Amino acid sequence: MTPILEARGLTKRFGQTQALAGLDLVVSPGRVVALLGPNGAGKTTFVRAVATLLRPDAGTLHVDGIDALRQPARVRQLVGLAGQFAAVEEAMTGRENLQMVGRLFGLSRKDAKAAAVRVLDQMQLTADADRLVRTYSGGMRRRIDLGISLAGTPRLLLLDEPTTGLDPGSRIQLWDAIRSLVVTGTDVLLTTQYLDEADELADRIVVIDHGRAIALGTAAELKAQVGGARLEVTLSEANPAAAAALSPYVSGEVNVSHDGRRLRARPRQVDR
Repeated sequence: MTPILEARGLTKRFGQTQALAGLDLVVSPGRVVALLGPNGAGKTTFVRAVATLLRPDAGTLHVDGIDALRQPARVRQLVGLAGQFAAVEEAMTGRENLQMVGRLFGLSRKDAKAAAVRVLDQMQLTADADRLVRTYSGGMRRRIDLGISLAGTPRLLLLDEPTTGLDPGSRIQLWDAIRSLVVTGTDVLLTTQYLDEADELADRIVVIDHGRAIALGTAAELKAQVGGARLEVTLSEANPAAAAALSPYVSGEVNVSHDGRRLRARPRQVDR
């Protein structure tokens, strides 16, 4: 079965900042995958690369078997993107926003109207379809933004921190909307800083740090991996000898971050 997304050795640098540092990721179709990591981990850079909004410096990237670096126009026909901020026209109604985007995707006037009706129902916005978007709450704006990204019936939906800035009630509403998409067969790749969000929505979670995938599994598997005591040492500057110096005090391998300044390991158990 062809992966819906396959990245091998992706790198991207912005000046002195290494945003992606050899990222490897393979996503099978029919699931929701969450990229979990702090700000600056490389999540948004990766999503922008998948959406063909930026070109990696090195590596390979395929979406549903199509080379995103050589055939970006074909990949754009397969993906939908909802960024961190709602990209809607406030002077138009929710229905008008959806119809306009449907037309931009090349749908006929009739098909664009039908697509708008379908998406409004999916996003539970039918009752508010003919209100101006500027009167929508933050959660409603995020849902109509999510709906706009579905107007072209994408094969893969990219959600970049979809619940940023939302109150708890609006987050739950958006989670419900995302779950409804999965039921209809849309594959979803989302980025988040919140384990609870990844736990709620994703079949698989990929932990990203300093532009690399450092862990992969279900929420239960990842929780089991990080259970128990952990030791973390942060150095003022990289020191190649630090890991060896720490080894007598830890159990197992010392994990060193990409910049060489952070060391993580399980502390050695001491008999009492």
